[in-house]
Amino acid sequence: MIASPPALSAVTPLLRWAGSKKKILPRLLAGCPSNAARYIEPFAGSGALFFRLRPRIAILADINESLVNMYRQVRSDPEGIFSELSSLPIGSDHYYNLRSEFSHCTNPKRRAALLLYLNRYCFNGLYRTNHAGQFNVPYGGSRNGKLPNLSHLRSVSKALAKTKLIADDFENVIAGHVKHRDLVYLDPPYAAVKKKRTFRYYGDKNFSKLDLSRLSGTLSLIDSKGAHFILSYGYSAEAQSMFGGWRTSKVSVLRHIAGFAGARRNSYELIVTNIEKQR
Repeated sequence: MIASPPALSAVTPLLRWAGSKKKILPRLLAGCPSNAARYIEPFAGSGALFFRLRPRIAILADINESLVNMYRQVRSDPEGIFSELSSLPIGSDHYYNLRSEFSHCTNPKRRAALLLYLNRYCFNGLYRTNHAGQFNVPYGGSRNGKLPNLSHLRSVSKALAKTKLIADDFENVIAGHVKHRDLVYLDPPYAAVKKKRTFRYYGDKNFSKLDLSRLSGTLSLIDSKGAHFILSYGYSAEAQSMFGGWRTSKVSVLRHIAGFAGARRNSYELIVTNIEKQR
């Protein structure tokens, strides 16, 4: 069992995240097997499914070292992160000053707090860097909600208590850790979808079309280990071609256009799995 009985209550993710799977969580949850021994997520992002499932044993990984550091710091010292957050001034001018500081900050705790701050007030929950690795998302306004309070940070810390946190490429994470009866959830950025505007999330470390074949091979590796996988990806011809050999379904998602609440459109995601019976 992934979750220890009695079922643990869900935790709200700390981050706003472009492409978050919050809106399709019911569909993802319906596909999760009840007998999985461990949960692995190699594209952690905001961890929406992880924080909803509250798995007893898990591995969260991401190639974004700043993101993984943030989770590590919140897990080990939520009070210290809250103290750092409480000292940060809010407003456009302050945002750009703190964004500049984040680019060269080497203190792990301060850097974690800065990431939470920038994520809260940046445009549309994006994480994007330039080729020098500098966070360059513009200010999105002060109406994106409040910074995490101490209670929230403590609940996230508790949820991460027995979770292994890894900063590495998805292929390395799966090859080095997947075992029989694991559940692997993969949610890569959609940079490979043709004819759609995409953002470079991690600069030179961005997921690209060239990574689709690696992703396909990773699914085969997971299956060969007797583990379960669920993949969510932007609905596209290339995804259908690459992953059509597995069980697939098309899901409609209502999204804001360019982050504006008044403009919405339906987009579609492809859910891919090797799980024969949905539970």
